[in-house]
Amino acid sequence: MSRQGQRVKSVPGLPARPADAHKGSFGRVLIVGGSRGMIGAPALAANAAFRGGAGLVRVAAPSSVQLAVAGLCPCATSLPLACDADGELDRSAVRQVLEAADRADVLAVGPGLAVGNPQRDIIQALLSQDRPVVIDADGLNNLVNLSDWPAARKCPAVLTPHPGEFARLTGLNMSRIQSDRDGAAIESARRWTEQAPDQPPPVLLLKGAGTVVTDGERIYVNDTGNPGLATGGSGDVLTGLVAALIGQGLTAFEAACLAAWVHGRAGDYGADQLGEVSLTAWDLPDFLPPAMREAQ
Repeated sequence: MSRQGQRVKSVPGLPARPADAHKGSFGRVLIVGGSRGMIGAPALAANAAFRGGAGLVRVAAPSSVQLAVAGLCPCATSLPLACDADGELDRSAVRQVLEAADRADVLAVGPGLAVGNPQRDIIQALLSQDRPVVIDADGLNNLVNLSDWPAARKCPAVLTPHPGEFARLTGLNMSRIQSDRDGAAIESARRWTEQAPDQPPPVLLLKGAGTVVTDGERIYVNDTGNPGLATGGSGDVLTGLVAALIGQGLTAFEAACLAAWVHGRAGDYGADQLGEVSLTAWDLPDFLPPAMREAQ
């Protein structure tokens, strides 16, 4: 295999939906996130998961913010996670998340989660189970504190860092990453695969202009999107979308490629109507339907 990997130039589509389908046919997504000051992030992910075709979405959020999160994503069910007297996550929340994971098909962890010992323990526990996990935002920031996470991973995983998160995760400096995004992504994915050779290769989705998706063997560079997507919450929408597509039967690599394309295309539709300057992450789910239709 060359250093540059096998180039993938097109994204997969979703299969046609059978006439006798029901909501359980299209994936049960569990989103774990939220904290004081970041209630919008898991809600954005949940709403995007529904727009991406998920049949059922559940949000697990700290009890101190659970009702506020639930009010922003009325189609989703929610789970209040145990908190201490200060409203911060308690260690007993780890058991709650694992029990909820048993009833899900795919997990997305990190949007608005905050950083701390209980959060780190949740990430560690989810890596030890066998359902696919999408890790973003504070999921990645907590992952940094698990030095042996590549070897401990027992599940298919998609990591969706922006360059800063990727730098913290790998120890590479930003200039090295941005000067050779493809090479840095491929090398990191291969290194993580070598540390858990019995598991499916992890998929890395390195966000930015020309989002890179790789499993260390294949590489896809996305060509949709615009600077309007450089806004808070945009990545949370992408996280929910990746999880929804995995829940509908795509592989982790396929889902990451298609999600990157659809997310960027939704941003293009949004910029056409609202302008790049005024586009917000809250707008994005409304532009996912035409992007999804175009991808089918």
